[in-house]
Amino acid sequence: MDNELNEKLLDFIHCSPSVFHAVATIREELVEAGFSPLSETEAWHLEPGGKYCVTRNGSSIIAFKIGKDQSDFSFRISAAHTDSPAYKIKAVPELKGPGEMLRLNVEAYGGMIDSTWLDRPLSVAGRVFVRNGSAVKSRLFCTEKDVVLIPNLAIHFNREVNKGYAFNRQIDLCPLFSAGELKEGDFDRMIASKLGIEPENLLAKDLFLVNRQRGCIWGAADEFISSPRLDDLQCAFATLQGFLKTERRTGVNVFCCFDNEEVGSNTRQGAMSTFLKDCLERISACLGLNAEQHRRAIAASFLLSADNAHSVHPNHPEKTDEMNRCFLNRGLVIKENAAQKYTTDAMSRALVREICTRAGEPYQQFANRSDVTGGSTLGNLSNTQVSLHAADVGLPQLAMHSCWETAGAKDTQSAVRVFTEYFRTELHIENDETFMLQPLTEQEGEKP
Repeated sequence: MDNELNEKLLDFIHCSPSVFHAVATIREELVEAGFSPLSETEAWHLEPGGKYCVTRNGSSIIAFKIGKDQSDFSFRISAAHTDSPAYKIKAVPELKGPGEMLRLNVEAYGGMIDSTWLDRPLSVAGRVFVRNGSAVKSRLFCTEKDVVLIPNLAIHFNREVNKGYAFNRQIDLCPLFSAGELKEGDFDRMIASKLGIEPENLLAKDLFLVNRQRGCIWGAADEFISSPRLDDLQCAFATLQGFLKTERRTGVNVFCCFDNEEVGSNTRQGAMSTFLKDCLERISACLGLNAEQHRRAIAASFLLSADNAHSVHPNHPEKTDEMNRCFLNRGLVIKENAAQKYTTDAMSRALVREICTRAGEPYQQFANRSDVTGGSTLGNLSNTQVSLHAADVGLPQLAMHSCWETAGAKDTQSAVRVFTEYFRTELHIENDETFMLQPLTEQEGEKP
């Protein structure tokens, strides 16, 4: 297994305490790799062979590479998401008392395991908008040191806690900010001081509680990685590495990371937004394609939606399907659902299997138990705006939506190799019944 690659993953996650930091980190890596930043509010001038990236809301990002030969034009797309369940700090952040104590007022973003957030020091990260003369600008913010903690109630006051306890998020999950040294207004003053501005110039905040503990590789045989936000920054990282490694002669490779997957994706910057649709239409228009040619390109395109999957739990194997289940360190997971919560069908599953085989990497197949309703993810939601062939995949992990998640150390490298092969393989989709992959002997680009 490649511990160097996993350390790079853990560095990426540590530099990405919020969705805004994640996009800034990805954008920085893209710019260093020669990608030209674009703005949605400005005209685009694109050229064959060019590399570009664009952000929306500072929390979603799309990057693309244009092949030099556009005779067989289509899009090869990957999608992951930047957000993870967390507690968002409300606009009026402070709760006074009891006594001289100061707490923060928070609400849940997404479906987290509440208990995992208690009794651990936490930081605050996100973005703020500040007045700068006549302009109002966005600034990234992270306390860097831990400044709050959500304390458990002692067992002496809750004797039944080990028999199961339902947390009241308005009461039980308010983080402690001060025992008396800080006063009302000091939360905003803390932010202003760190940013070097006057408190009155702090206009608005999108801030979250974050676990800043750096992830680690662990186990007697170094089999495991544990970290905050593995769902879905592990897939964001793996798809980005595969995207950066490859060049294709024809068509356009597209890398996407969307925000708000954990709350349904139905936002301006989510997978159900027009962000991907707008970008693909602008690419085609800039390259001289008319509407008919663009529609034909979409019909010949493919999306690989990457969001982590549930590994078999060592203490609860009965929670997963007897046959369609996955394990740590056994490779990429192909996800399928009869109710179409995932986009995978027989055609797209066959394509992903071929890509994994070409990459020399194992794959696993996952479906929920028939008496369990699973969640949805990016693929089927993005298809409401851009309808194309797609499959949903992911990497197996334990404790999904915990404050501290665990995955297999081998799977990061395996996924990078699969996504590298995906982006470098020339694919021709003839119709809904036939696709062809370029023979391996004719492949171009870097070998994974």
